[in-house]
Amino acid sequence: MKLNFVTVDVFTATQFAGNPLGVVLNAEGLSGGQMQALAAEFDLAETTFVLPPKDPANTAEVRIFTPRYEMPFAGHPNVGTAFALARAGTSYGRAIGNDGVTFEEKAGLVPISFLKDSTSVIGARLASPQRLTVGAEVPAATVASACSLSPEDIETRHHRPCIASCGAPFVIAELKSRERLGSARARPDVFERDIAKLPVTSLFIYTQVSEDGLDIRARMFAPHHGIPEDPATGSANVALIGLLAKLRHEPDLRLSKTIAQGVEMGRPSLLQAEAEKTDGIVTATYIGGRCVPVMSGTIDLA
Repeated sequence: MKLNFVTVDVFTATQFAGNPLGVVLNAEGLSGGQMQALAAEFDLAETTFVLPPKDPANTAEVRIFTPRYEMPFAGHPNVGTAFALARAGTSYGRAIGNDGVTFEEKAGLVPISFLKDSTSVIGARLASPQRLTVGAEVPAATVASACSLSPEDIETRHHRPCIASCGAPFVIAELKSRERLGSARARPDVFERDIAKLPVTSLFIYTQVSEDGLDIRARMFAPHHGIPEDPATGSANVALIGLLAKLRHEPDLRLSKTIAQGVEMGRPSLLQAEAEKTDGIVTATYIGGRCVPVMSGTIDLA
């Protein structure tokens, strides 16, 4: 079987920055086990597999794999896959529309609009497949231990560390400063012992900043899933913007934040996050950014 693939750097306008993504464009006929093996071979944070849609009203079914497991939903794989299909122009013989795509995923339907520079597609913006849910609190000491920090480094004035999701659940914790964020180091033993027991994808930490054109700096660690650190985590950032909107006192709100991630690991990424809140309820969340193509090729699968 001959498979066609591309790689894309997501949430950046510069090659070799942002979060790299592998996209297998013609994955029809692959088993889940084969997809998992190929994702391990790519060894990127995620690899996507494009399949024909179950409902012809949608663009494609997309399955998302880390090197070790399948994700129900993720941000940078959706943004990058939409960008890749826009560049390809077709998927399974059907033309890709000018405005965007809709993907079928385990978490639900993911509508994605294209970001354009004149007539060229330069990125994408997704609406999360599920509304924000906020679950249990997680002890600050657990977060601190997992990140080689002190419990005093965790900021709890706005919210305690908690589980939040817009399709993929994360422990979300605020830190007191950029310096504390930069000093964080994942401890795989603690992740295996404590974080892996929680009903979450992994752990996401952030701090609010007052920098030119930037509102938040963030990091995400998932060593127990084969991802020591992720350069850009759309699914975590979209949950974060939803959580921040929920915490605001205004009953009606449209909140927008510019978020930097991946800086500490040399893969700077820039994400635009938005949330809509009506009558005190967060009704929609979005994440988007630019993309650049990097590689293309074929896989000869025996």
